Amino acid sequence: MRIGEIAAEAAMPVKTIRFWEEQGLLPEPERTPSGYRDYRPEILTRLAFIRYAQGTGFTLGQIRQVLEIQDSGDAPCEHVRRLIADRLADVEARIAELNRTRRHLETLARRATAQDPADCQGYCRILTA
Repeated sequence: MRIGEIAAEAAMPVKTIRFWEEQGLLPEPERTPSGYRDYRPEILTRLAFIRYAQGTGFTLGQIRQVLEIQDSGDAPCEHVRRLIADRLADVEARIAELNRTRRHLETLARRATAQDPADCQGYCRILTA
């Protein structure tokens, strides 16, 4: 299948497929006598995997590691479990940080409603410690 056919079937831009190929996420496709990329239909499964993994927050480097393990003939499940645990810890830390930011903004909002606008000289006192 040519790259345009693969892109249409996968519902993604040709540019994305070329980029992922450059990044080592896709195997080098065979070439037609005229030099066009000639992908096997199985590449669609790999494209779907990459898209899903990227959508869950994994980097292209992490996805490449998983694919390299798989391509070597080994099951990447243990590596994927570690990646998921690390990603979950990152998400939980980000949620905690966002909760702290929310509480701080709520405090500022209460301060803003109590602030007399006529008393707001120079820098806004709402945003001063």
